[in-house]
Amino acid sequence: MNAEKKDIYQLTKAFAIKITKLYQQLTTVQKEYIMSKQVFRSGTSIGANVFEGKEAQSRADFSSKMSIALKEASETGYWLDLLYSTGYIDTHVFHTLNDDCEHLKAILINIVRATKQ
Repeated sequence: MNAEKKDIYQLTKAFAIKITKLYQQLTTVQKEYIMSKQVFRSGTSIGANVFEGKEAQSRADFSSKMSIALKEASETGYWLDLLYSTGYIDTHVFHTLNDDCEHLKAILINIVRATKQ
């Protein structure tokens, strides 16, 4: 297993923890329940799919899980942008989480490309 694949497991878990804390803050402090649930679901699903890919039955199965994780990362970016655009998260929170999300997407793109070759 190359270092990039190993790192993605740790990075997605760390991102899921940040998203969980954001969800807790949005629901308890700001009483925002719709978008927060969406970003929580997609943001934690990235890591869930990556971790599920560890036990893939084939290269195609692994590639499929990584592709789903990539789609979830893209969706998470959308919800982060919407939360920022509607004033639920500030510039610092948005940029921190969005940068992390973009980094995950870049790694996942490389993994998906490498496994399809």
